[in-house]
Amino acid sequence: MLCILCLFKEGAFKQMDWLKLFNSFWVGGLFCAFAQILIDKTKLTPARIMVSYVVAGVILTAFRIYEPLVEFAGGGATVPIIGFGYTLAKGAEKAVKAKGLLGALSGGATAAATGISAAIFFGFLCSLIFKPKGKK
Repeated sequence: MLCILCLFKEGAFKQMDWLKLFNSFWVGGLFCAFAQILIDKTKLTPARIMVSYVVAGVILTAFRIYEPLVEFAGGGATVPIIGFGYTLAKGAEKAVKAKGLLGALSGGATAAATGISAAIFFGFLCSLIFKPKGKK
């Protein structure tokens, strides 16, 4: 509680961009709501929807459509699974500029390595803490 009061005292919350925070929430929520509609109203499996989101992120990044959305919504555009496609595409693009065509194969994995590692680590940690159960 004391830390939060210190932040108020130092003016950290005044410097926060509240509009960007708001935009982040509604854009991220829109992505999630659209995925939920696809799950509820179509016969697409969640796995196919996730793959579609990743591919959409790559395609929108390739056509320079996704970058303005990232500038507008910040984490609301980069945190959902579609942001993973964006990260892969930006990493591949950066590696191609640095290493040539061979960078297209390694750049995406290099850019997303931290997120992938964290997902594996925390998934493993949760499996140690909780008892996994199969579907019935």
